[in-house]
Amino acid sequence: MRRRLTRLAGAIVMLSALTIADILTGPAMLGLSDVLSGMFTPSQAAPMTRVIVQDIRLPMSLMAILVGMSLGTAGVHMQTILGNPLASPYTLGFSAAAGFGAALAILTGVTLPVLPWLTVPLSAFAMCVLAAALVFAVSKMRAMRAETMVLAGIATLFLFQSAQSLVQYMAAPEVLQAIVFWLFGSLLKSSWNNVPIVAVVFAVTTLAVLPNLWQLTALRLGDARAAALGVDVSALRIKLFAVVALLTAGAVAFVGTIGFVGLVAPHIARMLVGEDQRILLPMAALMGAITMTGASVASKLISPGGVIPIGIVTALIGVPFLFFLILRGQRSHW
Repeated sequence: MRRRLTRLAGAIVMLSALTIADILTGPAMLGLSDVLSGMFTPSQAAPMTRVIVQDIRLPMSLMAILVGMSLGTAGVHMQTILGNPLASPYTLGFSAAAGFGAALAILTGVTLPVLPWLTVPLSAFAMCVLAAALVFAVSKMRAMRAETMVLAGIATLFLFQSAQSLVQYMAAPEVLQAIVFWLFGSLLKSSWNNVPIVAVVFAVTTLAVLPNLWQLTALRLGDARAAALGVDVSALRIKLFAVVALLTAGAVAFVGTIGFVGLVAPHIARMLVGEDQRILLPMAALMGAITMTGASVASKLISPGGVIPIGIVTALIGVPFLFFLILRGQRSHW
């Protein structure tokens, strides 16, 4: 246990260092003293520096942490309840559904009469919940069996990807550009309005799962053994499935489609601390945050003076790791 706690502390230190690096880097090319002044003594900083640091970089860094923690947590939940190393909110269609919802809102141009800036995020959130409901309904017909949920999720992924393609085909060139930019996934949409919403969703869903940690650890022994230990496997799957849907919807609704974080972070966490959910869950959240923050720094360093959409960078990180999982040929951490 001491070794695992030490690794958890190391992950916190690494995330802190990456967060500082993320705030320090950016297309504005501000110096270290300017950034520190904008953070800790904003009244003494130049107006432009204060705006860049307080209103752009800090919300982006906090959003990267929250989205990474949400997707990392959702990924470990999904892999645990389905018993599948390739399960994640992205591969089971939730992110594709959110993308379709956002694309539909952008194509139609409809906005809410109050808080119009929430139109696209709410549309993405609604479609993500709809996708979860579809997978749930199909799985319910087969007593929430893990293999049925995986197949229903894959079918949902193809359904919403097709719907996404149809919307893009129908869109005018300028609208298509806006849709594609959203689908790339970008932290540039972060603001002090939407960061608290993602934080509240993550906090509420995490608190909801805390009483079930030992049951999740038991579930990794198999359905039969977990049931013998007194776990209501079907009820646990339904609860975690709802939690995963909320975590994914809350994360991608404001920043767009972010792939592979929910797949990569849980595997790295398992390699470091094993299967005990008391340590695995916070480690998966930290690994998700580290992946997102590292990708945010890379997105600004790859193209100095600009910011590459973070969804592209996470895919570049995730695809080689997926190949590694396929070729590794052993189950020492699964």
